[in-house]
Formats: sequence, structure tokens, C-alpha cells
Amino acid sequence: MDETPGGTMRLRIARSKWDMDALPLDRFLVMIAAAGFDASDIHIPSLRESPEETAALHARHGIPLVAMITSEGRTPEEHCSSLGERFVLAARCTPVHINCHTGRDTFSRDENLAVFREALALARRFGISISHETHRGRATYSAPATRELLGAMPELRLTADFSHWCCVHESLLADQGDALELAIARTDYIHARVGHVEGPQVSDPRAPEWSAELEAHMGWWRRIADARRAAGSEELIVCPEFGPAPYMPLLPHSRMPVADLWEITLFMKDILRENLG
Repeated sequence: MDETPGGTMRLRIARSKWDMDALPLDRFLVMIAAAGFDASDIHIPSLRESPEETAALHARHGIPLVAMITSEGRTPEEHCSSLGERFVLAARCTPVHINCHTGRDTFSRDENLAVFREALALARRFGISISHETHRGRATYSAPATRELLGAMPELRLTADFSHWCCVHESLLADQGDALELAIARTDYIHARVGHVEGPQVSDPRAPEWSAELEAHMGWWRRIADARRAAGSEELIVCPEFGPAPYMPLLPHSRMPVADLWEITLFMKDILRENLG
């Protein structure tokens, strides 16, 4: 915990199951708890276990769940329908929070707002908070598009994964100051992946050639943590969500990963505690 003038806020570091989809949930939870992670981050439709078993296993291990879902379909109406089905599925897992990939970059602002309003109605109905990830291909694919959505919907909350914006804008966002500032103020959850100007994931954040990118992202995450403390939040969950291939670069021909994903997430867990805790 961190004592600051803004109050006491607990930092939890979550571990994504993305690269361990084949691992039974019970083994995954034992593994991440032993490694010092405080929560899980799981794409709910990928689980083999039932929602009830998922909830029971998390309770048994004392690990809070952040449930990840997506809205899908060809039209905004289909996105609203799929969002409702997946929110209900996630709610049965008793998560502490839901993270969503929402809408499409091909929809208009008003069409995407209709999907966000459906998400807000579901969150209020079930009493489970939801935030929407800044993600390529989605309504929040760019800094300016997200700024417009946030301006139109004051209740809209974000999951900050600014690695996507680095890729979209081919920059470390120095020219996106106003949009970035607003996004930071409206963030409830962090996906702490380090991106670069040509992609959403550096090969290895421990490597010195990526030090500028790591420090840029860490600066954004510090500002989010400071904003949540100032707002009186009791807890901030951060997930160092580094992905397997094709997010993780592979050596040609052998298709061997260029770095160890487990070791990367351990490294990120430790530096996130040092900088945000």
C-alpha cells in the first residue's frame, strides 16, 4: 500500500491467461499466486471451466478475477446483443471488474455510443463495473476518436492500453497531449504492455534498446495511479498483458519466441510495484 496525501490505495498486479489458454484454470491460479500476482485477467469465452467453477476456483485461491469480454457482429445492434450475452456470462463468474473490447472503428460515433450505453446499462443492472480498452479495430482505436467519445459520454470509463495508440499514431503520443490527458483521467484499469511506433509490443521490455518506450509508458501509468489516488480510489488493478505470437516476435524458420513471456511478466510485475505501489 502507498500512503499519500490523496489517500491509501491498494495496487493489485493481475496475470493474463492469454498465453496459457491450454492450462487448466486451477493450475493457472496456483502458478500465478506462487509467483506473487494478486489477480487474474481472463477472456471468459476461452475458459473450459463453467462460470460457477471459475468463481469457485478464484474464491478458493483468494484471487480476484478481471473478466475480459468483447462485443461482436456486423452491426451496432449485433454488438449490443453479443455484449449482453457475454456480460451475463462474465457476471456468473463473479468478477471484481469487466474489461471489454467494444464497438468497431468502422462504426460512426453515435453507433459506438449506442454500444457503450448498452454496456453502462448492463453494469448498473448487475452492479459490476466495466471499462473499455483502448484497442486497434475498436471504437477506441485512436486518441482523437476516444477523446470524442469521452466528451460525448461522461460515464464512459477506460482500460488504458496505450501500446495500441503508439502503433496507430506511429509515435510515443507527444502530439496527442489533450486526448491522452483526458484518457488518463477516465481510466479505471491498466493493461501494462509496452508498445512502440511500429507495433503494439516491444520484443522484450528488459532490453536497453526499448528503455525510452518503457519509460514513456511507465510515465503514463504513474499519472493514472496518481489520478486514481486523488479521486479516492481504494484499489487499482494493473495487468502486464504481454501476448504470445504474433504479438511476441518469432525467429524466422524455427518460429521460436525471441524472449520468455513468463519472465517478462515477472519483470513487469516487479517494476510496476516499484513505480506505482
